Amino acid sequence: MIETIQEHIAEVEKFTATSIDAVEAFRIKYLGKKGILNDFFAEFKNVPNEEKKAFGQAVNELKNSATEKVNALKDALESKDEEKGRFGDLTRPATPLELGSRHPISIVRNQIIDIFSRIGFNVSEGPEIEDDWHNFTALNLPEYHPARDMQDTFFVQTDPDILLRTHTSSVQVRYMENNQPPIRTISPGRVYRNEAISARSHCFFHQVEGLYIDKGVSFADLKQTLQYFTTEMFGKSRIRLRPSYFPFTEPSAEVDVYWGLETETDYKMTKGTGWLEIMGCGMVDPNVLENCGIDSKTYSGFAFGMGIDRIALLLHQISDIRMLSENDLRFLEQFKSAL
Repeated sequence: MIETIQEHIAEVEKFTATSIDAVEAFRIKYLGKKGILNDFFAEFKNVPNEEKKAFGQAVNELKNSATEKVNALKDALESKDEEKGRFGDLTRPATPLELGSRHPISIVRNQIIDIFSRIGFNVSEGPEIEDDWHNFTALNLPEYHPARDMQDTFFVQTDPDILLRTHTSSVQVRYMENNQPPIRTISPGRVYRNEAISARSHCFFHQVEGLYIDKGVSFADLKQTLQYFTTEMFGKSRIRLRPSYFPFTEPSAEVDVYWGLETETDYKMTKGTGWLEIMGCGMVDPNVLENCGIDSKTYSGFAFGMGIDRIALLLHQISDIRMLSENDLRFLEQFKSAL
């Protein structure tokens, strides 16, 4: 009897199959309810006592061998079928790739950089964690200056001299400290102010500020530069400059572009006037030049600054500034076709 079992074990080890059906037939032959193994188990009671141990070991060896053979053949054939199904038909359509999308802030930022790069402006960047000198004092905002109240600030608790920058003018200060005129640069970046979050304002937002310093720079140069920018960015060539106040420029002005009153949306955005404020600007204060190591008697310059978020809201008709920072895929996927 044991010799018969050994013959079956040898047969199991030699067995091979090319289909799942053949493996299933082999399993039924040995491991099924009416299979060979069940016959051997049923025969166990008729085996003499002195042979029961050897008989039982031989039957278990056959069972283990048959089980392992079935599992190995099934795994091999299923893996082969899966690979063939995945890679066999090279004519079937490929799995579509999900296209990413640019964030509206990035879209507008890149447009602004491209426009100013055409007239010789480079891009300068600086740290978002700043010191008091670069963020305030060098920009004609000494301690206790009342204009500091206009920029409610996030200070680092362990060091009252360190803060999150409130504007990218701090980048301009660093650039002037390390470069001599002629200077022509724009400074895009994220800034922070301790403001209540609403549909129209946030505690962090994005700015781009421009600086041009050289001999003989006048307010007329500033106006011509802004005229070029608004025409290229908005397709609007009509602008106006209203007198204003900024501590780091003198004289200073607010820039409005004539948006028109062609639609109901135009009326809402411009409050029925047709004019839309887009930025602030002015001639760089001589004190700022001197603070940065530039001779104010030899050089003059202008500066301007605008909110990237506000322009993105305007161009893409976005009603809530909070949507720009919530990372809602349903919102961001709308910009897949934008450059």
